[in-house]
Amino acid sequence: MRRTHRTSGFGEIRHHPALAAVPVGLVVVITVVDLLTGPDIHLGPLLVVAPAITATFAGPFATGCVGALAVAAQVVIAVFHGGLTTSNHEAQIAALLVISVFIVVFRRVHERHRRELVRVRSVADVAQSVLLRPLPAHSGPLRIASFYAAAEEEARIGGDLYAAARARRSTRLIIGDVRGKGLTAVGDAALLLGAFRAAAHRVPPLPRLVAHLHNTVYWDAADPQAGPEASEAFVTAAVLEIPDDEPVLGLINCGHLPPLLLRDGNATPLAVTDPALPLGLGGADVTEDDYAAETFAYRPGDLLLLYTDGAVETRDARGRFYPLVERVTSWRETDPRRLVRRIHDDLLAHAGGALGDDVAVVAVERRG
Repeated sequence: MRRTHRTSGFGEIRHHPALAAVPVGLVVVITVVDLLTGPDIHLGPLLVVAPAITATFAGPFATGCVGALAVAAQVVIAVFHGGLTTSNHEAQIAALLVISVFIVVFRRVHERHRRELVRVRSVADVAQSVLLRPLPAHSGPLRIASFYAAAEEEARIGGDLYAAARARRSTRLIIGDVRGKGLTAVGDAALLLGAFRAAAHRVPPLPRLVAHLHNTVYWDAADPQAGPEASEAFVTAAVLEIPDDEPVLGLINCGHLPPLLLRDGNATPLAVTDPALPLGLGGADVTEDDYAAETFAYRPGDLLLLYTDGAVETRDARGRFYPLVERVTSWRETDPRRLVRRIHDDLLAHAGGALGDDVAVVAVERRG
């Protein structure tokens, strides 16, 4: 968890010594020029830019000090141009003092809000680390890499999810996408991931595991205290089991995009013949008899790519969807970490730096 630290008013100035010289230099230059030009030209009001500039990079104390310096410079100008008792100079000094105080107060409020935002981000970071735990780099004969990118720049968590669990000579994986956005989607994702992690280690057959996940989502949505948004919740998901000692994988697809099998420069979608409904749809108390896992060849050297719809529905400035299959086949990448890094960077470049939807990608290589 990130720590937040209180800094003194000059803390940020120490990090930006060149910037600190700018407002002080402006006060000196404006004062000297005003004194040299005579009483008919009034440059003193320009002194207000000094505390205003300071507030953009320093705290309230430093801003107040520069404001005080600007007021003192205005007093010096008044003394040299007719004295402090003239109404014009009195008005200029009072106006500069009031504006400086306003800038300091504004900077203090901004500083408080910034600290609150840092604390909120710290909590979000912890929540993400609990919700989306980092996948293991190795699991049996598998090498795994992943990334999650939120659509909102300040967001840390969303409705896309993935997890891996080790289960008696095999590895189980899930990737999914919760309907909707916001805190409701985050709660549904947390519920499903908790159910998967708790059940996958007990090594139930894959159909029984998926039935358990469905019932978890369904009955949570049916809870009358959950609210109207939860009553419409469902999750598209792909649940896989990869045994250590067989070159195959088992897959149950519940309305999710088919995984891609990358082999010899080709990308083959693992499309099941009888896809199931998304988790949470289709009635209560389903059993393992309602699901059947389909088997696909998964040989050493193969690379498996799991992803959510944000990876293929992201558009560029001309409205074109991201060509995921075209990209991964042209790269012919064999290392899962390099592959997910290239997808992440290329996807952001395609979207112009801002994603329109959350994206989760998992790459799994089977070693010999």
